[in-house]
Amino acid sequence: MPAEPVLIEPIARHKAHAAFVVNGERVEVAFPPQKTLLEVLREEMGLTGTKHGCELGECGTCTVLVEGTPILSCLALAISYAGRHIDTIEGMAEGGRLHPLQDAFAELGAAQCGYCTPGFLLAARALLESNPAPTREEIRESLSGNLCRCTGYLKIYEAVEMAAGRMRNAESGLETRAND
Repeated sequence: MPAEPVLIEPIARHKAHAAFVVNGERVEVAFPPQKTLLEVLREEMGLTGTKHGCELGECGTCTVLVEGTPILSCLALAISYAGRHIDTIEGMAEGGRLHPLQDAFAELGAAQCGYCTPGFLLAARALLESNPAPTREEIRESLSGNLCRCTGYLKIYEAVEMAAGRMRNAESGLETRAND
């Protein structure tokens, strides 16, 4: 007599329920527990600025900040970050004003196609928050996990340097001009 087929319920039917603080706002979401943070941000929260790239942790296009530290969201199980503070590119501008890094990238043409730009901006933001006056070598090292296929990186490094200078000047109360 043949064995009766066993019905196995797919794991995708089970949902994890978690709350995150994303770009300063508490967000509750239900998602399959095997989803990466990248997938939950894009598919469940609609935050598509975080990009799918290699999905192997080698390109940096999926970079987000978790409590100020850059992580590769394609390698992170979302459920592991429940309750944590997560910043994506959508939350980088504040009060309708671009972050100084965003301004500098735009002014210097540091973004070509723009696909890698969110990851670079967030990695650079983390650097400048911990080191407001990085050397070129420190910038290069800090951004080394982010790949760009369109530029030679020089404009990206220059934009980080420009933004760092402007941020230091703003903090010390010095006037800055748009074309520094």
